Formats: sequence, structure tokens, C-alpha cells
Amino acid sequence: MSDTLEQKKITDVLENFPERLVLSSLRDKAYLYKKTVIQKINLKGREAYQMECFTDKQVFHENVEIEQLIQMVFERFPSVYSQLNVFGEEKQWDFKVTKKGKLLSNVHIKNKKQADSAIVQMASGGENENTSSGKRISVEGSVLMPHNRKKNYLLQEGTVVPPLVDLGIFTKDGKVVQRMYDKYKQINRFLELVEDVVKDYPGKNMHIIDFGCGKSYLTFILYYYLVELKGYEVHMTGLDLKEDVIRKCNETAKKYRYENLHFELGDINGYQTTEPVDMVVTLHACDTATDYALYNAITWNAGIILSVPCCQHEVNAQIKSENLSLLTKYGIVKERMSALMTDAVRANVLEYCGYRTQLLEFIDIAHSPKNILIRAVKGNVSKAKREKAKEEIERLCREFGIRQTLAELVSGE
Repeated sequence: MSDTLEQKKITDVLENFPERLVLSSLRDKAYLYKKTVIQKINLKGREAYQMECFTDKQVFHENVEIEQLIQMVFERFPSVYSQLNVFGEEKQWDFKVTKKGKLLSNVHIKNKKQADSAIVQMASGGENENTSSGKRISVEGSVLMPHNRKKNYLLQEGTVVPPLVDLGIFTKDGKVVQRMYDKYKQINRFLELVEDVVKDYPGKNMHIIDFGCGKSYLTFILYYYLVELKGYEVHMTGLDLKEDVIRKCNETAKKYRYENLHFELGDINGYQTTEPVDMVVTLHACDTATDYALYNAITWNAGIILSVPCCQHEVNAQIKSENLSLLTKYGIVKERMSALMTDAVRANVLEYCGYRTQLLEFIDIAHSPKNILIRAVKGNVSKAKREKAKEEIERLCREFGIRQTLAELVSGE
């Protein structure tokens, strides 16, 4: 499926925030969930969506904010599922991607008056099979609905954001460059994940450390968002091993006049600070570098941790189990399972250390494949839950014969 007109058809429908969606007809046979149902709900007095993800024998639930609907759908359709059914109050839309990648779509209208209105709205005059009550109108190759609800992004179009201009995502007058719209949405997705935890954080002073900052695209954007849009007093440090990258980032911070943002040359393992740390960010720190970043955050008692792991080789090199040899027999299965197992151990270690921890899907600024974001907030974890997390880690490591760096660091081994 192309990324232009066909995606716009679906986006136009989703921006009206329908009542229910069903994703089915699995394309990626390795995907765990055979079907996903997304239902609008009332969550603590506000509209949100609940995802029901169906395996062969179980159903898993996750609540997500209403503004994330489009992102959720395009993460799964059409790469994972080939069929999408959308149910509104008056209409139903059906989308299906053929084996050749062609998008087929149609809409069901409940009465003739609505059907006639839909025909007028069609940009390319879709074929009318029957406009009487309950019959189908084919709209393949046309725009399905008017664009009547604007997405409320945290970084609004029309505002000049220097890092976004330099990235080529915004024009100099604050307009989104059309071909960069996906990256614009991904950046906003990251900020939404930050906003969800920062809004309840006590105080407006924050000391943030970004481990493995690289070229620091998201570092600059996070600083801009917290300082210039949210009014926080932020002192932020980026750390990386590349001297030329650090020099360039410091020059850029000076150019933007970001006085409390600076970058240092150094290794995550062994990095020290004398100041209390409120937030630790680590995006794509390779292999055990993520573990050392998480360990530092735990040691400093950081209030918020945001981590997107990168390559993960440590567990893959150790893993073995006679009882579960089927899972380690094939290299690709072993690799994927090792990565998931690594992040599961990390999440449980954080819970054991008193963090409320979530594993969330995240797509980064470089438009890479799906990744897991570990989001952890200090506090309100019961002793029983902490002990349970410890037991789970020990049992998994014992069953598969592994020693995971973060677990070892925390246990003092």
C-alpha cells in the first residue's frame, strides 16, 4: 500500500475518532495476536480507547489515549493485519489490502440521505452499488470523509521549532514538510509518552540525563518542549562516546540559546553526577549499555526512566534450556525471544526496585522498525509485587541458564 492517497483515506476516517475498530486477517504470521479490537471507552471521565489483543487462548487489554488512535492503527495495518473494519455511529468502513498491496475500501450507509451525502463528498466519484438503506457504496479510489477533526498534536503546526526546522520536518514558517509527516507524528508520540508521566511529577525543576544521546534530535526537542512549552526549569546533560558528535551538539545548543542543555564525552558505565537526577533517558543504547543506564537511574533514585533498548546480544549468547529447546532451536526465534526476555527481565528489575513499569511500543525518529519503550516511574509498588518480580526474574534466569547484567548489578553479584 502506498503512503499517500490510500493512507489519507484511512486517516480521514480515523480523525473522526470512531466507536470501534477491528484489525484481523493476520499477514505477519509471527505476530502474537490473531486479532485486535479497539473500543472507545470512558476512562476516569475522559474518552480513551481500550485495545483487546487476542491470542489463540488469551485476551490482553491495554488502555491508550484517544489522540493515539491513528498511530496505533498504522503500526498494525497493513504491515501486521490485512483487514481493518471501522464502526462509527452512522457508518461502517471496510479496508482490505490484497496480496499485491492494493487497498480495497467501501462504506456502509444506514439510510439514503446519508448515502447521497457521502456520494457528494467523494473526491473521485466512487461507484454507487445501491444507495438504499443498509446497502453498500463502493468508494475505492476516493476520499471517504471530510477532514473535520484536527489532530491535537503537542507540537502544533504553525509554531517555529528550531530543532524541527533543522531536521527538515518543519519549514521556516512552521509548516510540516509533507514527506516528513510520519516523523512529525513519531516525535509527537514520544512527547505524549513523556507528558503522561511528567504531568504528575512534583515540582517544576528537573535534572535530566540522556545516555547515548547521539546526534540528539529528540534531546533538543524534549528540552524545547519541557522548557519553552511547559515552563519547566530543566538542566539537561547528553552523554555520548563520539567526540565530534558532542562538539556539534554543544554548538547547536549554543545556537538555540539553550543555556541549561550541554553535552559531555563519556561512557555510560561508570558515569557519575553529584546532583539529584529526576529523569533518565536512554534511546537505543547498544546491548548492555542500556543495563548500565538503567542501573545508574536506579542508583540515583531517578523519578522517571524512559528507555528504548537497541541490539541485545547478552542473553542470546547464553540461553539454553532442555525443557524448552523448541524455543532455542531456530536462530531467528531464539534471537527474538532473547530480546523480549531481556526487556521482560529489565522491567521486572525496575518493579523490584520500586518502579511502576510499562512496556510500550515506540517508533523512533529514524523510522526504524517497532521497538519497545520501557517507561518507569518511581513509587507506589507494593512489597508483594516487588517480591513477585524478583521471583519471576530468578525463575526465568534459572530455567534458561542466563545471567542478565542489570539483574546482577542490582543484586550486587
